[in-house]
Amino acid sequence: MTGNLSKSKEAGLHGVWLFIFIELLLFAGLFLLYAVYRYKNAVAFDLAATELSITSGVLNTIIILSGSLVMAFASIAIRKGNKMAALFWLLTTLFIGFMFLTNRYFEWKGRIDFGLFPGSEELARLGHGDVLFFGLYFFMTGLHALHLIAGFVVLIYITSQVNNNSLNASNHSSLEKAGVYWHLATLIWVLVFPLFYLL
Repeated sequence: MTGNLSKSKEAGLHGVWLFIFIELLLFAGLFLLYAVYRYKNAVAFDLAATELSITSGVLNTIIILSGSLVMAFASIAIRKGNKMAALFWLLTTLFIGFMFLTNRYFEWKGRIDFGLFPGSEELARLGHGDVLFFGLYFFMTGLHALHLIAGFVVLIYITSQVNNNSLNASNHSSLEKAGVYWHLATLIWVLVFPLFYLL
């Protein structure tokens, strides 16, 4: 019976790593697309990037890195059997994720209010390069936000499991998998951030 549980956990972990590999391939394709478009529209991309708030991007980077650190604290706490600490760190991770999405909302709203969104007449007037830049910006940051929202759903479920003691020191693989996913979302943002805000 124990052997079957061990095999099940191992298969689940392999599944998580396969999912992460597929996600990284997806974003690698988007990064390549960005590189090609930037090479062909370097001046337009440089000018379009000045419309973004570096302060907002840096703030979101600090927020999401903090969330990843706190998620690691939750993993440590559950392995030590400290339920209350695990709950505290999980809820803190959720709060930090909410802060990230809130900041993303206001940044998107700012761009939309200025007419800098795909399909807008204002953006079309600026030229092809700007259309490509903001198209990629909204798609890639939007896709990342969707990943974070999915992580929210998973973490809410994990938190409820910890709360009702079905996830504990002897059975914490679900939290570990959720942590790996959360760190993936952090890694993706760390790669996306310099493309749009710093280059």
